[in-house]
Amino acid sequence: MLMKRIYIICVFALMGMGVMRGVDFTDESLDYQIVYHWGVLWKHAANATIEIKDSQKGHYDARLYARTLSWVDKVYDVRDTLYATIDKKHFVPIKYMKATHEKGRHSWDIVEFAVANGVTSGHCTRIRPGKDKMEIDLSTQGDAYDMLSVFYMLRRLDMGRLEREGKYETTIFSGKRKERLEIKYVGVEDIELRDKSIHNAYHIKFSFTEEGKTKSSDDIDTWISTDEAHIPLMLRGSLPIGEVRVCYKR
Repeated sequence: MLMKRIYIICVFALMGMGVMRGVDFTDESLDYQIVYHWGVLWKHAANATIEIKDSQKGHYDARLYARTLSWVDKVYDVRDTLYATIDKKHFVPIKYMKATHEKGRHSWDIVEFAVANGVTSGHCTRIRPGKDKMEIDLSTQGDAYDMLSVFYMLRRLDMGRLEREGKYETTIFSGKRKERLEIKYVGVEDIELRDKSIHNAYHIKFSFTEEGKTKSSDDIDTWISTDEAHIPLMLRGSLPIGEVRVCYKR
């Protein structure tokens, strides 16, 4: 449950194409530190790297790799990798895979996307050693994303329009379920990163629900740089005890 919450925090959220800027990505790699906070305790728990490359074949290849530090490994070791193939022209996901290695156990979630007549469908395959392969079909009206492609969709967001309209919604397909994602504009603030540098940032808040009804996780606060790059600088989410923060490492 802890790492599930951390992944939700790491890889963010987004809304419809109507509020997107026309942005192309060059080859890029961004590093983050995942920090556990409880009272006066601040403990660096894991590292994550997210990268994107232009395949020169009409799509982007993205990857997120997360790894816990040695002191966490003694309790719950994590070596997880997320992959996404993103259509460059329409900026929608084509395929998503999460390869999980947690506490010595391996598993895989794969989602293959298709769009037709304004409906996005996802064929989801879950592989768990010792269990039968599970296959699930999901669909939604309009766009849908996965837990990695939304990172880059977020960076294409027109913040001026979000401020005017207040909030937007979209859909996320994970390995076996569909979640509704709502994003709200909070304002512009100065924030301090772990290296003590100060940055001007958009503050936005995410809410996740299942089928728009039952809340599937606590809200997540995110701060995104106000420059043209729109780099997510910090994310903050609650845990059963304390909170977790994901901080950009310059």
